[in-house]
Amino acid sequence: MSMNNIPQSTTVSNATAGVSCFDANHIDVTTIEDLEQVGSDKWTRYPGCIGAFIAEMDYGLAPCVAEAIEEATERGALGYIPDPWKKEVARSCAAWQRRYGWEVDPTCIRPVPDVLEAFEVFLREIVRAGNSIVVPTPAYMPFLSVPRLYGVEVLEIPMLCAGAGESSGRNDEWLFDFDAIEQAFANGCHAFVLCNPHNPIGKVLTREEMLRLSDLAAKYDARIFSDEIHAPFVYQGHTHVPFASINRQTAMQAFTSTSASKSFNIPGTKCAQVILTNPDDLELWMRNAEWSEHQTATIGAIATTAAYDGGAAWFEGVMAYIERNIALVNEQMRTRFAKVRYVEPQGTYIAWLDFSSLGIDDPADYFFKKANVALTDGRECGEVGRGCVRMNFAMPYPLLEECFDRMAAALEADGLL
Repeated sequence: MSMNNIPQSTTVSNATAGVSCFDANHIDVTTIEDLEQVGSDKWTRYPGCIGAFIAEMDYGLAPCVAEAIEEATERGALGYIPDPWKKEVARSCAAWQRRYGWEVDPTCIRPVPDVLEAFEVFLREIVRAGNSIVVPTPAYMPFLSVPRLYGVEVLEIPMLCAGAGESSGRNDEWLFDFDAIEQAFANGCHAFVLCNPHNPIGKVLTREEMLRLSDLAAKYDARIFSDEIHAPFVYQGHTHVPFASINRQTAMQAFTSTSASKSFNIPGTKCAQVILTNPDDLELWMRNAEWSEHQTATIGAIATTAAYDGGAAWFEGVMAYIERNIALVNEQMRTRFAKVRYVEPQGTYIAWLDFSSLGIDDPADYFFKKANVALTDGRECGEVGRGCVRMNFAMPYPLLEECFDRMAAALEADGLL
């Protein structure tokens, strides 16, 4: 592919950069049947169920992304990813990071199929077999399972919930257990998974919290894998701060990965980014991760570049819709589900619901069988997840209302509400 092809797609993206094109009214009238017709795993794995388990949105594609994909297929740009598109991904990703006040050198950014592939490289090349890694829980499920494939021991450290009780709607907050983290480092662990914003609890870490983590990592020579895929989804009153952007120390500790896949709903196009702010990591990557880059999809690079270059206005429409949804989630948890333990998320489109006070040991199975609602079993997110579920609320607002109606009806029928 020649470089002459690249500005063409970028131009399509920029042409719609100032127009949202997000149609909330269309989303509101989208039905379960409509979503099943789209054919995603989220809506076809359990026919007739409301899909609230897989972390993807139901809001379609940004027009600039759809146009770029259509144009690419028309000219047959579906071969292995060429170097010019790798550079375009790096350039557009670096530009997107300015949303967070981070000036990144594009030469530090490399393409990778997804964040988990970046995590696997981190485990294989930096942590290495026979060592261990700290994973705060509840956690994104693969962070608990993938390390074991590389001979790396997982040290689960439960998050602390300051002020949490049975009732919902209070300003409770999730916190790192820094004492336990330091003990793990002191015992010889030299790696930590930072998921910020945090999946599945929706915590957005403050600069001060990350500096404290960084100082502990410096004291014990630990490295930080920073998953920032949910960075765009941060609610009012909170700010996403990239870990590597804070100072030179964090930049040397960080092995950052991100993607447009969550914010633009394009995980199937297989293009994420790893941001290597430690020069040694970049050298290691160029030497040992060639095949990871090779597996990145050209169509994903095209879609990603279009999203970063031209999708900001569309995403603002998405975010406004999700903020409407989280307001409903918070209201429902304060009222009908007041007995359920819940901390309002500060970011992401994921809620963590603890039904243990109702005596439900496996709420995912309970709501699947009694309410036709498919949720993620909290036990997949760590030992602390018993009695909990992970809920994806990035769906049409009326379906989210129906989701809560179904769940409440099941609980009321059993005398649990």
